[in-house]
Amino acid sequence: MDLFDKNTSLTAPLAERMRPRSISEYLGQSHLLGEGKMLRRLIESDRLTSLIFWGPPGSGKTTLGKIIANATESHFVFFSAILSGIKEIREVVKEAEDTLKYQGKRTILFVDEIHRFNKSQQDAFLPYVERGTFTMIGATTENPSFEVIAPLLSRCKVLVLNPLTGEEVTSILQNALADRERGLGALELKAAPEALAFMADQAGGDARMALNTLETASRLAQDGEITLETAREALQKKAILYDKGGEEHYNVISAFIKSMRGSDPDAALYWLARMLEAGEDPLFIVRRMVIFASEDVGNADPRALQIAISALQGFQLVGMPEGRIILGQAVTYLATAPKSNASYMGINQAIGEVRQTGALPVPVHIRNAPTKLMKSLGYGKEYRYPHDYEGGYVAQGYLPDQLAGKRFYQPKESGYERSIKERMEWIKGEREKN
Repeated sequence: MDLFDKNTSLTAPLAERMRPRSISEYLGQSHLLGEGKMLRRLIESDRLTSLIFWGPPGSGKTTLGKIIANATESHFVFFSAILSGIKEIREVVKEAEDTLKYQGKRTILFVDEIHRFNKSQQDAFLPYVERGTFTMIGATTENPSFEVIAPLLSRCKVLVLNPLTGEEVTSILQNALADRERGLGALELKAAPEALAFMADQAGGDARMALNTLETASRLAQDGEITLETAREALQKKAILYDKGGEEHYNVISAFIKSMRGSDPDAALYWLARMLEAGEDPLFIVRRMVIFASEDVGNADPRALQIAISALQGFQLVGMPEGRIILGQAVTYLATAPKSNASYMGINQAIGEVRQTGALPVPVHIRNAPTKLMKSLGYGKEYRYPHDYEGGYVAQGYLPDQLAGKRFYQPKESGYERSIKERMEWIKGEREKN
């Protein structure tokens, strides 16, 4: 028995029973556990340093903790951030100090879901990690950069665990079907290759999800065979990996925006579908589309902003599920529209100029003069009304004198902005005549 109160009885879920007990049984993460790789060497030499395992659900973080528990000669303590607080941290510290003092053994503290600890709870670990009272191994599905305090992060090596490949998940399912001690071997089930491939594919690299689906399918199997239809029935509808408050939220919206910017409507529709299926707020999505219409399409196609705002209004009118059609139309328009960020760059440069040079005086000739005093001071004097001139243009200055000739908006050759650029070149020529 290890320190995790291991339960391999047939009453435990299949995913729990099939947990690898050693590195040799572990599938995946070859970049960490392959022959000669760092984590394998650390485990086999029992010389672990403080680590943080960062990876998606079902990638094997807790399982690695259990393997370390079985392999190490150190005192090993499993600590759940869900069930524990400051009081339990103090108890662990006392236990670690006593174990080192009376038994000469160091302690390895495995903190599951470390991102659930708040700042003060994480702060409580710091002095003991720093002094070496215990070696800490944290496991998290969230980006440690955002969820683990910087002082603690600087004292740990972050190891990234990847989603398992389809082949690795398929092997895990085959092992579970064949294992007579811990798996489903005693049932002598047969599984169609396409059923296993389907379950592995739908699991999205999550071994736990795949094993849960297999366990359900084994109960639905008729005549001892798991067919593709059985696998579909067992799966029903899986939850999409997407945490609206975490990193995946930002990853997917970033992929969505970059796909539209890259003029790839297919990729943009895919990421839109990912967000909608995961339960993202559609109004959040369409607000980003409104921003995109100005930031990335701009005057290359002025209709893009109209389309995005119409999509926002249309979605508010009809809601889901029909609203997905409106979003799909707007996304494909924005993705295929000509692109220009000239307006976006222009306002950024203008703001930068204001911050650098401050509130420069408005040229007198373009000031308003609603009072006699202002007129006597020359406000508005010599202002030339452009509509009184041919082409609706007359050369005169509008910027503060210190910024005369400064250009913030530089249109590109894309879409309608080509016409704007031609107009501005004509204006430049007229200005140079004077």
